Amino acid sequence: MCRKRKKVIKIKDKIFYGWVVIGAGLLIAVIGLGIRSSFGVFLKSIESEFGLTRGATSGIFSVYMLLCCIFGILGGWVSDRYGPKIVTFMMGLLTGFSLLLASQTTSAWQLLISYGLLLSLGTGAIFPVVNSTASRWFHKKRGFALGITTSGTGLGIIIIAPFATYLISQLGWHTAFLVLGVIAWLVIASLSLLLKRDPRDIGLLPDGVKSEAANVRIHTREIKPQLIEFSLSQAFRTSQFWFLGFAWVFMALNTYLILIHVVPYAVDTGISPMDAAVILSLIGGSSILGRVGVGRVSDIIGRKAPAIACALLQVGALLLLMCSRDLWMFYTFAIVYGFTWGGFALVTTALIGDIFAMHSIGSIMGVISGGWGFGAAVGPVIGGLLFDVTESYCFSFVMGIGSILIATLLIALIGRDIDTKST
Repeated sequence: MCRKRKKVIKIKDKIFYGWVVIGAGLLIAVIGLGIRSSFGVFLKSIESEFGLTRGATSGIFSVYMLLCCIFGILGGWVSDRYGPKIVTFMMGLLTGFSLLLASQTTSAWQLLISYGLLLSLGTGAIFPVVNSTASRWFHKKRGFALGITTSGTGLGIIIIAPFATYLISQLGWHTAFLVLGVIAWLVIASLSLLLKRDPRDIGLLPDGVKSEAANVRIHTREIKPQLIEFSLSQAFRTSQFWFLGFAWVFMALNTYLILIHVVPYAVDTGISPMDAAVILSLIGGSSILGRVGVGRVSDIIGRKAPAIACALLQVGALLLLMCSRDLWMFYTFAIVYGFTWGGFALVTTALIGDIFAMHSIGSIMGVISGGWGFGAAVGPVIGGLLFDVTESYCFSFVMGIGSILIATLLIALIGRDIDTKST
């Protein structure tokens, strides 16, 4: 009996709690960010029921994303101050409540309040809270760890988009919101209890290091040490903050333009709704490979080069989308676009911790995520308005290409001194 107990203790001691935090963060992101990224499968149903234009329907999502900017900043600050557990628990309750209300709406203005306002309260801070927490738990393997947590968006699209499409086809979009609300309540609120703010809270250091002496040896031998811990106000005074922030704005403009409009675009060209939902799922699935694979590569060779390569490949993917008429062309686009979107998002997320360290990472990531939210709000509504005017997505996709090129230039301008390697 004593021997068995010793064996159990040894096995338990070998499990670094950071991986529990990563697993919980991944599943929270799967539900919260998967719901966010799947609005496109609801778009035509909402448009038809309420008699809205494509631009007006997209505007509901844009209001949601604009409010996510505010609540992302607030949530990041609260997470720095009080820890991620209480913030995420409240987000889980609010996400479920907002979707339950959305399922009962009978007019567009009610959906604007339930989805636009209340859901932004529930999901607006998921990205900065989950990923700032993950950044605190890992240094040497930060790119790989963030590759897992940021994969929640892609995995959420794989799961939520076709699941919601099935529910809409069988039971209607109202019931689809109802079911997603119950799932969000159960998953996000319960898993929030596993989150811990910092490894030092349980006597550990990042990456599972168990003593300061060992930590010093690892830093000396394997990585360039981070000497400056930035506050939010100090970060504001650096060019790197603004380059990163505006790169996120322009990349989000392109990303959510595609995520919201690729399904109706494919359906308009004759693709079935379920096959169109698969396109969205392929984007999500390949983004997981991009986040984990490019994240690990960036741990070895640095962040900037992979980010720039991913962005330029995205331009090629959008050019392919503009020519797509057959299903295999849409699928090819989805795989390339998803992989490069995931890789770019992961590398630029890891850069935040590399540059500004951990002191105020939740607040800093919250503000930069607010920029992402602003771009994500602007992209879909402009894309919808351009479609209403021209009855084509051509100009919308050209706008997406332009935004990618601007984001690429901004990343290239980040100083060489922070192009860090983690191993």
